[in-house]
Amino acid sequence: MQKADRLLAIEKILAVEEISSHGDLLRRLRAEGIICTQATLSRNLRQLGAIRKPDPRGGYRYVLPENRLVRPAASGRLQLLPVITDLTDTGGILLIKTLPGNASNVAIFIDNSARHEIAGTIAGDDTILVIARGGVSVEQIHDCLEILLPGLHEWLKEK
Repeated sequence: MQKADRLLAIEKILAVEEISSHGDLLRRLRAEGIICTQATLSRNLRQLGAIRKPDPRGGYRYVLPENRLVRPAASGRLQLLPVITDLTDTGGILLIKTLPGNASNVAIFIDNSARHEIAGTIAGDDTILVIARGGVSVEQIHDCLEILLPGLHEWLKEK
């Protein structure tokens, strides 16, 4: 299990489930086939910026910083999906095609997400190169984009 896979799994779990302790999260990760120590989990949570916040029932739950939890109204996601026309794996770099004049807006959105999987982007008029950090696969970048832009892959299938 690569670190990037584990971080992505933690983010997905925290985004949709109420996790109140390391033990709960370790059990949930094990259910996904991910085995790690409490110390590793603690470091990963710190790297992701996860914190424990009070929940409405008087307990606590782990949450990610607001800039990692992309919300449609705040992110412009609904405006970005229609301008993305294609995703292509070019052997280690993901190529995103957009409608003309829209690549820089999408690239800025990706860069501002501060995703640990992505080293950076390069944008032209209608093309973006998404460069993965070392040890991160293009499949992991696809997963990351699906977190940033929920429904992206489904949107492209419908086109």
